[in-house]
Amino acid sequence: MKKGKTSKIQGFKSMKVMYGTVDSVNFKSIYLNIQTWVTPIKESENWPRIVLNMSRQIKHLIFDLLDREVFEENFIVDLDLRSSGIVQGKKSFMSLEINFYLKKTELDFKSSYFKNYFKKMSKDINNFVFSKTDYFEYSLSKSKKELIKQS
Repeated sequence: MKKGKTSKIQGFKSMKVMYGTVDSVNFKSIYLNIQTWVTPIKESENWPRIVLNMSRQIKHLIFDLLDREVFEENFIVDLDLRSSGIVQGKKSFMSLEINFYLKKTELDFKSSYFKNYFKKMSKDINNFVFSKTDYFEYSLSKSKKELIKQS
């Protein structure tokens, strides 16, 4: 019997956004997943540091945005961007997954609260982290010729 559920969030030009749970019957945690393709637009000698700084900025933003009445204060941020393969002009896949633990388990996965909350959080991550970096342009797919600069 399948217990996991996912729901897509529309409205983003340069990234795929969805949220879900691995167990909707014993609903204790929920995740937000953001996927995009990044293209470096300038050189860096220390890509691991740039990726680490992006991860740190996301953690600080999530900590500030966290609804502490619904979610526990502990959460997991997993930014997957292989810094060893970053080359200027070449697209690399980036995935961001954030796991949240629920305080209020009586909430339903299908409630509009989660969709609205995660849509706003995704917009804030895009506006305050992704678009603030001078190192990357973002696109929805690898094959797309046009790049979308987040400004």
